[in-house]
Amino acid sequence: MFGHKASRGRRKSLLAGYSTNLGELMSRQRSEVALRSAKIEADMASRTKSEFLANMSHELRTPLNAIIGFSEFIQHIAASGKPSEKTGEYATHIAGAGRHLLNIISDILDIAKIESGTFSLATEPYDVRELVDACIVLIEPRIREKKQVLEIKADPSLPEVPVDARRIKQVLINLLSNAHKFTGEGGRIVLVATQTPDGGVTIAVADTGIGMTKEQISHALTPFGQVQASYARGHEGTGLGLPIAAALTTLHGGEFQIFSEPGKGTTVFFTLPPAAPARPQHVQDQGL
Repeated sequence: MFGHKASRGRRKSLLAGYSTNLGELMSRQRSEVALRSAKIEADMASRTKSEFLANMSHELRTPLNAIIGFSEFIQHIAASGKPSEKTGEYATHIAGAGRHLLNIISDILDIAKIESGTFSLATEPYDVRELVDACIVLIEPRIREKKQVLEIKADPSLPEVPVDARRIKQVLINLLSNAHKFTGEGGRIVLVATQTPDGGVTIAVADTGIGMTKEQISHALTPFGQVQASYARGHEGTGLGLPIAAALTTLHGGEFQIFSEPGKGTTVFFTLPPAAPARPQHVQDQGL
């Protein structure tokens, strides 16, 4: 009987040892999997940022080369002492390249502030229809150049909502510019602005462009990620526009969504919440 108890005790001890070893092995495997996943994510982040920097190098050099080249042409004309009609044309090219360069630098600074949490808004009540009209005026000439159709469907009585008007214009112009860029000649772009039941505003920009897969949408919304998306290749831009637009919408307390399908176009929605209701003022009863 004593031997039987001893044997049973040894079995329990062995089982306890096996259990401990198995637990340690599983814990070690989980740690190794976590380390491999972290390394893969770090490698992807490093590769993505490297590709972004390479893309930025091209984006910055292109307008800089134009500025330098046309400036040298103007210097040559001035040195020759012979007036030329080309001078004004070259100056126009320089101004355009300078504006493009400024836009690139502004995008980089914006995303840096957003990611560091130091971006601030200056909000005040603003007429959304006025904001929409201002953006349309800016984008219409480019729409006409590609013989695209732009359709506006806006509620006649859109409410005022508290926004940083400059930043919401930035969001809307970015969406309209993307729709124009990724939609072919003769394509259609629709802008819809409606009041939400709670008194806020929903704005949607839809196009008949090349569309995106779910993976491409994910890349497009990730800072430094759009450079990997095949749909962006061959199109000028930093790839920061959509991440900035989504972040600015979130900072306003709104929502930002993209629905797209390759070959069937893209629709982007963003919402702007209504003004917070005024707090009731409690007047102390003074017996009057």
